[in-house]
Amino acid sequence: MDRLKNIILKSDNIVFFGGAGVSTESQIPDFRSSTGLYSQKGKKSYPPEVMLSHSFFISHPEEFYEFYKSKMIYRDAKPNPAHIALARLEEQGKLKAVITQNIDGLHQVAGSKNVLELHGSVHRNYCMECGKNYDLDYVINSESIVPRCEKCGGIVRPDVVLYEESLDMDVLYKAVDYISRADVLIVGGTSLVVYPAAGLVDYYRGDKLILINKTATPYDRRANIVIHDSIGKVLSCAIS
Repeated sequence: MDRLKNIILKSDNIVFFGGAGVSTESQIPDFRSSTGLYSQKGKKSYPPEVMLSHSFFISHPEEFYEFYKSKMIYRDAKPNPAHIALARLEEQGKLKAVITQNIDGLHQVAGSKNVLELHGSVHRNYCMECGKNYDLDYVINSESIVPRCEKCGGIVRPDVVLYEESLDMDVLYKAVDYISRADVLIVGGTSLVVYPAAGLVDYYRGDKLILINKTATPYDRRANIVIHDSIGKVLSCAIS
């Protein structure tokens, strides 16, 4: 912790790359832990990775939205100490970007301004026919299970990356650029096993790679500092 505090104190070019573990402390389940979504089943026993796929969304929109609304949206979730610490670090001019695999928007709620959302956001939605944009309230409060566009009647889908879909290349290129130019890269709350997101770490060229995760990752041996603990606890202690 002392080494981490010292590194943060001396740097003004820090990038944070985070995953589901950043939001579990806000009571949002991850995917791969014993209590995560992969251990749950949908109403008709499809595994979550099937129900959250592009093909399932197209062929079974009602079942997709039943699962999506009940398991992927957490309106009452609040930013935890990790989100708050990162927003403070950005306000200090030290943190240049937050790169996240999460779709919950909690970094922005905490006050972070430059957030690159690799997998999109539940807060952005659009009509698949005419492109009209809608907020999360419209999706949640829709009269039918499948939200429909008030303009053309097309299906309104969340602006999130489903299985079988590609990441937004503009967001991905920006993430690569920030990481490749970073003095310090802090990676937290991610198992670093899902590609292409996990491969972003390979673009870091510096010598201050910090990994904070409750369990080991494939990149632990390459890191300069590894802390297996709560990311909220670690960041709130390290960032004054």
